[in-house]
Amino acid sequence: MTPPSSSSREVWSAVLGRLQLEVARHNFDTWLKDTVGLESRGEGFVVGVPSAFVAECLEKRMGPLVDQALKRQTGRDWKIRYEVVGQGPVAAPATALSVSAPSGRGRRPGREFKEPGAALNPRYTFDTFVVGKANRFAHAAAIAVAERPGSEYNPLFIHAGVGLGKTHLLHAIGHSVAEQGQRFLYASAEHFTNDFVTALRENRVEAFRDKYRQTDVLLIDDIQFIAGKEHSRESFFHTFNDLHTSGKQIVITSDSRPKSIPLLEERLSSRFEGGLTADINPPDLETRMAILGAKADQAGVHLKDDVVEMLARKFLRNVRELEGGLNKLLAMSQMGHRSIDLALAQQAVVDIQSDPVRVRTYHPTDIIGIVASYYGLTPEGLAASTRKQNVAHARQVAAYLLRQQTARSLADIGRLLGDRGHSTVLRAHAKIAALIDVNSDLRRQIGEICDALDRRAARSAS
Repeated sequence: MTPPSSSSREVWSAVLGRLQLEVARHNFDTWLKDTVGLESRGEGFVVGVPSAFVAECLEKRMGPLVDQALKRQTGRDWKIRYEVVGQGPVAAPATALSVSAPSGRGRRPGREFKEPGAALNPRYTFDTFVVGKANRFAHAAAIAVAERPGSEYNPLFIHAGVGLGKTHLLHAIGHSVAEQGQRFLYASAEHFTNDFVTALRENRVEAFRDKYRQTDVLLIDDIQFIAGKEHSRESFFHTFNDLHTSGKQIVITSDSRPKSIPLLEERLSSRFEGGLTADINPPDLETRMAILGAKADQAGVHLKDDVVEMLARKFLRNVRELEGGLNKLLAMSQMGHRSIDLALAQQAVVDIQSDPVRVRTYHPTDIIGIVASYYGLTPEGLAASTRKQNVAHARQVAAYLLRQQTARSLADIGRLLGDRGHSTVLRAHAKIAALIDVNSDLRRQIGEICDALDRRAARSAS
């Protein structure tokens, strides 16, 4: 296995910071999150990956995007080669983990089920979770469940948009119950589905049932993934019932409320809502600043207050964007041997926001269509000459997103929104930009709209 060089690791970390802002969360977590820069020599750049399957998918599905990100970061072309590093510096993706209790309380001999290479993220603990107004209720509920699994709030259903901390809380519960000697199993809904399909194909359904039902705490991430999959949904329904009847704790996360998940049966959504439902809204400015400070401390770096505030004001949607921007800034500082100041931070942010790939992520008609649908309107209704408050608000949000996420001029945006003047567009943008940091409901609305745009862009790219 090739040992990673410091410079290659730093370069690739910066590339990942770019890609984290450009690709859908699911694609980043599945294919890119657990990669590392190993070495660069001549025209070649070696990237460590956890498996041959990941290497193949990166080459075939994301090759051009990754090539361009590395080129933009370094200013030159490279021939990227992927090297499987197994249990070395790249950990296998944290998609599933089944842990037996250590010796002592809760130990159950003969029921071990381990998956090599799978692990909870060691950084995702309650200690590293920054609590603010937008996530305080979900955080308190998660702690209560971790301290007394199965005794209250069962199931606990946490819903939030992309990158707001629901997976962090799920991992934190896993770490906590493991320390208490409880047996738990963490899996994404996609992993649950893949396990079920494999069990059917290999005639190992009983082993599958034992794996998911012989546990004290079941942690399922992104449950919306199973909504349209009839057989997996049926299997999860019976798994849920078996555990719930036995008094075992179930914690589920999703990108929306149970009744808002498309194609989810009433019998499942009603069971999910039978416990406690907690949401996480986009963080306010103070919380974003606190998160940046905590992330910087974890990296061993002190950020000046003006740098923290500038970054916090630039990245509004979620924690993942904040972390991506911070990673880019730290990489620029390390590679350029420059101290971190406001000028360097502004350079890092400008580079990310002016990236042509990011600007082209959303098409104007997609923004208008999804904003209109979100507020119960048609695109024509959104552009109509009416002063009704709900229509005016939706139009202002559309103007804000069109200016933030496309390269269209103010005049172009005005024409798209019913032949309105550029000054009207400017006022609408300024109003939403001013409210977004003081209105948590507005942050949630814009976050959910952008998540829908991300899903539309991912479908178009696939």
